[in-house]
Parts: sequence; C-alpha cells; structure tokens
Amino acid sequence: MRRYASTSGFQFDWDWSITPAIKVLIIACTVIYILQLLVEHFAGPLAEYRYVELYLGLVPYGVTHALRIWQPFTYLFLHDTRDIWHIVLNMFFLWMFGRDVERAWGRRRFYIYYFVCGAGAGVINVIVKTIIDPHGTHTAVIPTIGASGAIFGVLLAAAILFPHQRVLLIPFPVAISMRAFVIVMGVIEFFGTLGAGGDNVAHVCHLGGMLVGYLYLRRGSYLYSYRNRVSDWKRRRLLRKFEVYQRRHRDEPPRPPDSWVN
Repeated sequence: MRRYASTSGFQFDWDWSITPAIKVLIIACTVIYILQLLVEHFAGPLAEYRYVELYLGLVPYGVTHALRIWQPFTYLFLHDTRDIWHIVLNMFFLWMFGRDVERAWGRRRFYIYYFVCGAGAGVINVIVKTIIDPHGTHTAVIPTIGASGAIFGVLLAAAILFPHQRVLLIPFPVAISMRAFVIVMGVIEFFGTLGAGGDNVAHVCHLGGMLVGYLYLRRGSYLYSYRNRVSDWKRRRLLRKFEVYQRRHRDEPPRPPDSWVN
C-alpha cells in the first residue's frame, strides 16, 4: 500500500481500517437512523417529523424562542429517512477523510474538533436563519438534520494536514489534491447559499462547519502581536524589579553560609 507523507510528519495511507472515534460516530448515527425509521413505520411520517425532527433537529426558531439549546448537538445524529443516500454519503465521507485526521490527532482531540465544528455550524445556521426570518414564518421553523456541518469541518482539517494527498473524483477519472478538492467544495457550497435553500440542502451549515473549523485551528494565532507585546512588557517589568532589588542590597555585607546538620 502506497503511503503519502503529510506536512506534520504523519504518514497518510488509504487502507480499509476504521478508527475508534469514527466507528462510534457511524454506529451512533446508524442506530438513531434505524430508530427514526421505526418511529416512521409504526407512528407515521408526521409523528417522526413532529416528535423527532422538530424536537431533536436544528430549528432556529425553537432554539431562540423555545430555548432548545440541545438542538445544535442532537441534529448531528439525525438523517433524512426519505433518502438513504443522505446518511450513506455522510458516513462514507466521515470514514474516508476523518479516520486519518483521527490518526494524526488522537481520539479525544478528534471528538472535540468534530463537535465544535458541528455545534458551531448549527449556531451559525441559527443566526443566519433568524436574521433572514426573524418572525419564524419560513426558514426559521424548518428543521436542519445531518452531520454534514461537522464533516465539512473534518474536510478542512484533512486539507490542512494532508494538502497534497490525491483525491479521485468518482465517477470521473480525475485526481486532484486534497487542498484543491476542499476549495472546490467550499466554492460550490458558497454558490449554493445564493439559491436560498431551493435544493433542500443546508449550505449554510456546510460553510459554517468549515468556517468554525478554520477559526478553531487558527485560534493560537489570534492577537499574536498583542500577546507578544504583553509578554515583553511583563519581562521588562520583572527586570526593572530585579534591578531595583539589586541596587537596594548592593551595599549589604555578604551573608554567612548556611549551616548543614547531619
């Protein structure tokens, strides 16, 4: 199996293994999807929509007015029961790109990043939809479901860790770099937001996941020059205190050596 070296020194390979965090996330989403199907089968599609998607999905009006603050997290585990490809493609992309990010970072850091991107994308979606529909008459009351917001954040992390890895564009026999692939996906999602949701895809969540992932990964560089100036000021202040101490004790006689007792 051919291996590709990343900029961080981590070896990237396309084997068929699955990492622990990815396994847990796929199992969790699959189990909840089966429960959604069972509710729809025994109680009907309307009950599934009313008691599952409206309560656990991301409804901006529900978050801002009913204080359903759990929805930016729970919506990540729900998927469209009317289209099985929704969960299949999401889990496939999570496995394909997320497993190597988890290998590079470890399970704990991957979990944190995944849910930060997913919840952050949900919050951005709530803000945007509330601005567009402040009275809750259209987009603010439509639930958003799916793990795509977090997965787009994972895509961004993969592009940063493995920018030169080749990605095959199925079904086209064309391979491009991971960095170019993520840029193309970001451009597609950006133009998708201009369609005002006519394709029933949460483009705002996708872009939000990438934006939150970028901000999270760059958090160490924020106010870098300001932090340096503060650190330099603290060092100069300590140096002045030390110089004052030396001047005050310069004319004192030397102290006798300490006495040690056995």
